[in-house]
Amino acid sequence: MAESTTKPMRWASALSQRPSLEAAVKEVVEIAQDSLRASPDLGLVFISSAFSSEYSRLMPLLQEHLNLPTLIGCGAGGVIGMNSDHQAEEIEGEPALSLTLAHLPEVEIHPFHLSADDLPDLDSSPDRWIDLIGVKPEDQPQFILLVDPYFGQINDFLLGLDYAYPGSVKVGGLASTGTTGGVTGVFSGSKRHPEEIVGLALCGNIVIETIVAQGCRPIGHPYRITQGERNIVLEVETPSEDAELETTAAVSVRLSPLEALQDLVKQLNEEDRQLAQHSLFVGMVRDEFKQKLEPGDFLIRNLIGVDPRVGAIAIGDRVRPGQRIQFHLRDSRTSAEDLELLIEHHQRQASSFPQGVTNAGGLMFSCLGRGEGLYGEPNFDSGLFRRYFDIPLSGFFCNGEIGPVGNVTFLHGYTSVFGICRQRGQ
Repeated sequence: MAESTTKPMRWASALSQRPSLEAAVKEVVEIAQDSLRASPDLGLVFISSAFSSEYSRLMPLLQEHLNLPTLIGCGAGGVIGMNSDHQAEEIEGEPALSLTLAHLPEVEIHPFHLSADDLPDLDSSPDRWIDLIGVKPEDQPQFILLVDPYFGQINDFLLGLDYAYPGSVKVGGLASTGTTGGVTGVFSGSKRHPEEIVGLALCGNIVIETIVAQGCRPIGHPYRITQGERNIVLEVETPSEDAELETTAAVSVRLSPLEALQDLVKQLNEEDRQLAQHSLFVGMVRDEFKQKLEPGDFLIRNLIGVDPRVGAIAIGDRVRPGQRIQFHLRDSRTSAEDLELLIEHHQRQASSFPQGVTNAGGLMFSCLGRGEGLYGEPNFDSGLFRRYFDIPLSGFFCNGEIGPVGNVTFLHGYTSVFGICRQRGQ
């Protein structure tokens, strides 16, 4: 049998906690280059907001040492990278710099940066979006997106990108700041780009596989929306498949969503009843044809408020009659179980990603509301991921996470999105 002529891609990640930006840059460059053992084609940098006063110096300093053809990054309230013990570490609220280098043979890298004014109208044809990005859909680009939180039209951008590139994976996150606020930053080349998106379209011998852990568990049973407008749910009914369990007549019961919620809370145990007071969410079913629902079948959205006068609820997304929803709870135990369940499921399904593959890289985009504040211990999500995938991992704590649910890309909250970058057919 003839040997494969495909050259292996390589990834390396390095983390520094030196308080001097010059020292941190020098350290991560040296460690990442030594680990990569190949010429880098791409760099990703994530910098703690503790360095926000020095954001303008970051990219020139890195390029002095690297002279990379493509380098993008962002600032964050916390960064993730590989420490000197080759363990993934999440540094929150302290000075830190994470650098990822990738050697990507047989991959075309197309960087871009866009302002809100650059976006086509949502009624425009896909060709307008394709011209904007500069990559053909048939090239099957894989997207990495880093967004300034003041960009303002991220949902429109994701809709347009899905419209033009329906078969492409998009992952990333919104830059963030520390608990005291401060300057945000997204970077490309040698510059910071305020209020913009910086991104990569990767074409060729590369795919990005995703794990989107929303950290919730369903309670009760699904309801079907019978009346709703914009983001307001006015009336729901018990779907017929649930009604059949309760009555031979299989009669659906219509009620206000507030009545449904009040009935549900009465059935919860005391622990969940307490949790529902501050950690209650709504899961929106993405596949209307699927009957047996699993955690990954829901898009989790905030429960914004209730109107006791009419029994309506408001949620953080548009609704429509016929859509199914189910109430959810979130806590540290649920988040941990949800992530492990999804990782295990991905590993079982990803027969093309066998144990022991090292020429791949992982990216982690995690909500500022997770991390040590949620779990009471550091490095939980990254450590769990690395127990299953022994590959370099890097990323940051986001002000919103970008990843797919089903075949649609969404902006999430309280989520950890993982992207596994590997060669096709690996």
